[in-house]
Amino acid sequence: MQTLFRAKMMLAIVSFGLFVSAVTIWPAQWELETLVSVVWGDREATGAMHRFLLEVIEALDTIGARYPFLWYGYDWLAFAHLMLAILFAGAIRDPIRNVWVIQFGLICCALVPVLAAVFVPIRGLPLGWLVVDFAFAPAAAVPLWIALRDVRGFERRAERVG
Repeated sequence: MQTLFRAKMMLAIVSFGLFVSAVTIWPAQWELETLVSVVWGDREATGAMHRFLLEVIEALDTIGARYPFLWYGYDWLAFAHLMLAILFAGAIRDPIRNVWVIQFGLICCALVPVLAAVFVPIRGLPLGWLVVDFAFAPAAAVPLWIALRDVRGFERRAERVG
């Protein structure tokens, strides 16, 4: 029973992370402006990442002023994160029957670096951005792997008893 509790906690961590990712999409421009202000203090570019973030802020300003309908893509991105959060939250109820959700999550984690490696250079992002994107995969994969290991262990013990 202890391992199933831990599996549920790991799924809760992933679900919470996806929820936070969703709700932080909407204030993205303010968040970036705050980050730049806190880390660099001003808008005078001091390095590649600083320069890139200033360019992103400028692009978001332009989108808001000239093409606000493009923010709708952000709305759908947030929605997708919320739906994934609900998916993992739902698996908490019965991680054994919903082991496929854990496996799905691990597949997604494996594909994050692939997508980033393909599109970071295509979209002209600094290569350092790969580190940022790659960080999301293990942040979710570790708790999902623990959950999968716990569910499989519970299943093996149940087979021996039953």
